[in-house]
Amino acid sequence: MELRQLEYFMTTCEELHFTRAADKLGITQPTLSHQIKALENELGVRLFDRIGKKTMITEAGMILYQQSHKAIRSLTSAREQIQELQKVERGTLSIGALPGELNELASSLLIDYHRNFPNIRIKLITNEDIVERVLQNELDFAISILPVEHDKLAVKPLYREAFFFVTTANHPLASYAQINLEELVTTPIVMFPETHRCRQLIDSTCRNAGLEIKPFIETTTIDSLFNLVRSGIGATILSKTLIEMYHYEDLLIIPIVNPKLIREVGIVYHKDKYLGQAASGFIDLIISYINSIKKEEPSAYCDQASDV
Repeated sequence: MELRQLEYFMTTCEELHFTRAADKLGITQPTLSHQIKALENELGVRLFDRIGKKTMITEAGMILYQQSHKAIRSLTSAREQIQELQKVERGTLSIGALPGELNELASSLLIDYHRNFPNIRIKLITNEDIVERVLQNELDFAISILPVEHDKLAVKPLYREAFFFVTTANHPLASYAQINLEELVTTPIVMFPETHRCRQLIDSTCRNAGLEIKPFIETTTIDSLFNLVRSGIGATILSKTLIEMYHYEDLLIIPIVNPKLIREVGIVYHKDKYLGQAASGFIDLIISYINSIKKEEPSAYCDQASDV
């Protein structure tokens, strides 16, 4: 049984059509049929049932497909790890991040990462569809809001954090020690648009509580949001990560309760993707940064993952 035969076999399973599989492999259809027949003869079982123009995988074929997939994945991982040992400081690292604070988080670490890995070419992609790009193997990993559920994806939780009401000292609610979510319904609010995952979390929590917050200004840029709040035009709701990144001393942050606004952030990558030293180095930087903030404001963070 040769690795090439297994690759031919797996492609045929995925296409369920010998001609299409042969075209995808760049070989002739008779060559593919010969290789599949040789594999069947070696195993002593039929791998496909050919009924007219239809091709179906037999029970034995399904067993071989599942085990072949594991074997190919293991070999690919081994090849990547061996290659990395030979060129640990070369190559490209492609990172994805959701727009907003998660993109800001990744961007803030680029200088430190470059100092540690000066020969790694870095691509930071910001988009709402980063999970889909991970699935298409266009990214090594992505920083995303959890949960993310897909049988081809692996998740490494990073941290859980609270959201806060952010305003200036002259706001009518500035003296509050904490604010009920219901009180924000009638408060002038500046927020990210509905396409922003942070905004979606807030809207979802409000709906579950039978509430609706209608911002009178929406903006896609973080700088403009902070400028609007600092000018006194309105207040906003932001994650602890974003608040700490900008750290404006003229802004007040007040906990939101009944219910609290909590989100979980994690690393998302393809199960077949090997996270090498270059990727792990960036993840380590994220953890170090979160740890530094957590020491200063432990109440804002909880349940940080310890296995990343």
